[in-house]
Amino acid sequence: MQYKKILPYAIAVVVFTIASLLYFNPVLSGKKIKQGDITQFIGMARESSNYRAEKGKESYWLGNAFSGMPTYQVGAYFPNDFIRYVDKAIRFLPRPADYLFLYFLSFFILLTALKVDWKLAILGSLSFGFSTYLIIIFGAGHNAKAHAIGYMPLVIAGIIYVYQKRYLLGFILTSLAIALEVAANHPQMTYYLGFCLLILGIVEFIQAIKNKTLPVYAKETGIILIACLLGVGVNATRLLATKEYAAHSTRGKSELTINTDGTLKEKSSGLDKEYITEYSYGIAETFNLLIPRFMGGGTVEKLDGTSHFYETIEAKAGTEAAEEYSNQVLTYWGKQPIVEAPAYIGAILFFLFFLGIFLVKGKLKYWLVSATVFSIIMSWGKNFPIPTDLFIDYFPLYNKFRAVSSIQVIAELCVPLLGIIALRDFFSSEISKEEKENALKKSFYVVGGITLLLALLGGSLFNFEGIRDAQYQQLPGLIDALIADRKSMLMYDSLRSFMLVLITGGILWFFLKKKVNQTQVIVALTIFIVFDLVSVNLNYVNKEDFTLARNVDKPFVANEADKQILKDTTHYRVANFTGNILNEARTSYFHNSIGGYHAAKMKRYQEIFEYQISKNNFEVLNMLNTKYFIVGEDKVKENPEANGNAWFINQLILVDTADEEMKELDSLKTKTTAVLTKKEYGKSDLEGKVDFEKDSTAYVKLTNYDVARLTYKSASQKEQFAVFSEIYYQEGWNAYVDGSLMPHVRVDYILRGMKIPAGEHVIEFKFEPTVISKGSTISVIAYILLILIPVGGYLMMKKNKAA
Repeated sequence: MQYKKILPYAIAVVVFTIASLLYFNPVLSGKKIKQGDITQFIGMARESSNYRAEKGKESYWLGNAFSGMPTYQVGAYFPNDFIRYVDKAIRFLPRPADYLFLYFLSFFILLTALKVDWKLAILGSLSFGFSTYLIIIFGAGHNAKAHAIGYMPLVIAGIIYVYQKRYLLGFILTSLAIALEVAANHPQMTYYLGFCLLILGIVEFIQAIKNKTLPVYAKETGIILIACLLGVGVNATRLLATKEYAAHSTRGKSELTINTDGTLKEKSSGLDKEYITEYSYGIAETFNLLIPRFMGGGTVEKLDGTSHFYETIEAKAGTEAAEEYSNQVLTYWGKQPIVEAPAYIGAILFFLFFLGIFLVKGKLKYWLVSATVFSIIMSWGKNFPIPTDLFIDYFPLYNKFRAVSSIQVIAELCVPLLGIIALRDFFSSEISKEEKENALKKSFYVVGGITLLLALLGGSLFNFEGIRDAQYQQLPGLIDALIADRKSMLMYDSLRSFMLVLITGGILWFFLKKKVNQTQVIVALTIFIVFDLVSVNLNYVNKEDFTLARNVDKPFVANEADKQILKDTTHYRVANFTGNILNEARTSYFHNSIGGYHAAKMKRYQEIFEYQISKNNFEVLNMLNTKYFIVGEDKVKENPEANGNAWFINQLILVDTADEEMKELDSLKTKTTAVLTKKEYGKSDLEGKVDFEKDSTAYVKLTNYDVARLTYKSASQKEQFAVFSEIYYQEGWNAYVDGSLMPHVRVDYILRGMKIPAGEHVIEFKFEPTVISKGSTISVIAYILLILIPVGGYLMMKKNKAA
């Protein structure tokens, strides 16, 4: 009996393993996928990874990017992070096949929680996992996003079990799934999952009012909240550290009230509204979910020799030019800056989703439809600003995340889920044949009608003009050719979607007429859905994206410029001016860079770039100890004016506000003067002193650099004030003089400064964040409760049964 219960799960695991490895088959030969974000991450994490390997412990600070920042969001390992081992056991396949397997398995568990037959659940899992958006994020390197999305269905499954009165199982699964979800470390995806769960909770609340079962609902809500609290609790160290850092990052509130041009800033406690909504899905672009290349596909696509674009270039510039320029054509004509690929959910799945709208009854349908509509509307962002502005201004944490288009991940989950539930009910004998026929017809009229209409008339309904088309205007007729190709893409893919809908409708119609059985329908739909999704996915993520493992593990090779700089074994910083200095971590792989690659760098550091470095203020570069400028692959300029690792100044300038401090930097002579706010000055032990007598024999120098522990030696005949070319971060850095803790303050907007007594001294800066030990204690308590509560619940259930 037990064997029969386990067998479906065993079959599912085997199917999912094979499907994952088949799609990402290069991993079987030891190859790894090339991922832009992961390549940059390797550069960012180089120093902290080496530190871990050499010393067997965490630094929690890095100095090779942005002149220094915490590693909490750069791959740090936290103590008592036992949930990581559970995650590793689930994701046992080579990356990225492990994430695809996670998609499948997690969705399968959700469907089984909803009492879907295991064969149909396998079909649903493949439908969810192969959704184009969930695949294309691997190409970009959004592994944490994929990781968090993968555990979303598991969280929902746990909550579904609670609502089904299976309290113990629901509690265990919810707490475990939440722990795994939070550990995936993509707060934005977890936050969006919260909206999906909130809508589910509202639907259940309304149902409880109708059924007059509010006490039961309150009990279930309590169980879910406690489970979620424990799941969050086991991640306390990660969450508390992230929360602490977030206040100082670009996600936090700025103390500046002026823009770079001196005008007053719009008040905000998070990211800039324009930045948040930069990636907003177009309203018409929503058809991409149903028709893959409705809006031209990805930002660039390859066009073949039959395209109008190719033929136009060939006629005017020859075959060689046509081959070259047709390889990457700007076919996308939407308004987003960059689109890796269309977020195609699938024509068949959308057809089944509408079948669910017309056939499925009850709260599940209301939840899934509401969540889908909500996510699509919110993904429109600035293109439908009323709800987005409302959420940015008033809803907690919504203004902490950018790229609102990614909230469509809710629809990516809900559409296939309702589609599979629709099939479950379609196969059920409890629903009349007449109801099924009516629902099938209505679904076909809606989805088939839309796709057929666009196939026939789509070319005349839109202008097909892209935001970057101007670069093709040099060659007469080329833009018109490109527009013609865009029209062809829309019409071809609309017809493709219509045919898939027609075939699916036909299969289900034959089932109603008893020409085929349920198993045959499931097999046929599995073949067509997998064909539909995989054939689109392979255009964007395929074997060409894989390379030898060593090329991924060590993605950067030192060029002549790097080799020249690396001859200098002292401690200094490097500015790479050959690209976007704030959007590359190649330099951080070899050097201590003033740039880097991270979505949440320190806010004050970002502002220093915007208000000073972007205006070519070399005094600010000097105070950061920027000794070398890379201006080409083999061109390096040494900066003899760099201030060094630390220096004594003659005068402190006191100001009232951050605005005044920033303005002072416009003309500040950083080698002799430092600026700080009166508030910061009040934290020091200077006792009113702002002028320091120059001592020609005095010095302060770095004697040891150890990432999270910096040692200096100083000597002076009189009391001095030292400025250190290190980033000030009050949440962990402590200063010691001859072993005694001493106060240090923020000067020059981002640097550290402190009073140094006369005489010879050893000065140490140690990174000692208390948040790590606090979080670790909470994690241990949460783990203990996570074990004790289910055990206690089980014993109580056993006792009640015996009674």
